[in-house]
Amino acid sequence: MNTIKTKITLFFLALTILFACNNDKNIDVSHIKVSPQLLRFDQDFAHLKANTLATQLPMLQKKYGAFYTDYFEKILNLGPLRDTAYYASVREIIKGKAFLDLQHETDSIYASTQTIQNEITQAYKHILYYYPNTKVPKFITYISGFQVQNPIGVGYIGIGLDMFLGANSKFYPALVESVPSYISKRFTPENIAPRVVELVAREDMFPELDKDKTLLAKMIYNGKIMYFMDKVCPMLADSTKIGFNTKQMAWASQNEPDIWGFFLEENLLYEADYFKIQRYISEAPFTPGIGSQNESAPKLGIFIGWQIVKKYMAENPDVTLQQLMLERDEQKVLRLAKYHPKVVNN
Repeated sequence: MNTIKTKITLFFLALTILFACNNDKNIDVSHIKVSPQLLRFDQDFAHLKANTLATQLPMLQKKYGAFYTDYFEKILNLGPLRDTAYYASVREIIKGKAFLDLQHETDSIYASTQTIQNEITQAYKHILYYYPNTKVPKFITYISGFQVQNPIGVGYIGIGLDMFLGANSKFYPALVESVPSYISKRFTPENIAPRVVELVAREDMFPELDKDKTLLAKMIYNGKIMYFMDKVCPMLADSTKIGFNTKQMAWASQNEPDIWGFFLEENLLYEADYFKIQRYISEAPFTPGIGSQNESAPKLGIFIGWQIVKKYMAENPDVTLQQLMLERDEQKVLRLAKYHPKVVNN
């Protein structure tokens, strides 16, 4: 009888967990009214005429404010805008074949930005669900000549459309020395909203603390960012959140116990050497020292940190997202997570 009762209890517990997970993906945000403004600086810039810059550029400056200054001074590196000397550089840019070809390609892919608008709107509805006082910035699309993907400035977030042209864009092979193919493979339209959300989380809402020096601290910090994305982008694939391809995601999931064992055996959790830590949290084609024949996924410190945070939240259901993001004690998170990944036999 006790066995039957135990099985029934476990059955209903499983149903409760399943319902909670599904319910989490279907949070009702329909009552949240937000419509982020998306401005097409790229199109306004493309309409500039070489012989009327003296009239058009001041109008553009008035419309775009801080972004205008940041675009010319910091993104295009044209120097201070104290006078009109930079007009000559702008004139050369808009007349050049390189710009015209890039503009044409961008226009062909982004004739409309309605999909971007919809995805960002949904993300911000979820952000506002958890953080009602969040300020919603303007979003400004532009072309930078592959300089900057997503700048964040006073009242705006930029979207460099030329760095979201699709994995097979004809432009990216020429950039391989500065932008390796394992990174440009993610330069797709589907990555715009996720990268915007990650930028907002990292740079605006939850910046990393200077005190977070150890690998464990960085693992938990990054794990919290990934968990935040779980909540505000509930329908997004895990691979897109972390920037893995399908094969890398499968490898990391299948080898989770071995990855954790490696970190423990090598005494890496409290390693504070910057260069040693980077190999486990930085972009790369694979993680050196783990796996064979360079088959491992990259950023395994972030992946494991994410799993620890998810386990922590599962073990401590009373902890809210807001409390999690405020938690600065990585040791506490690890301890209360009771994280002991085990090999799953198929």
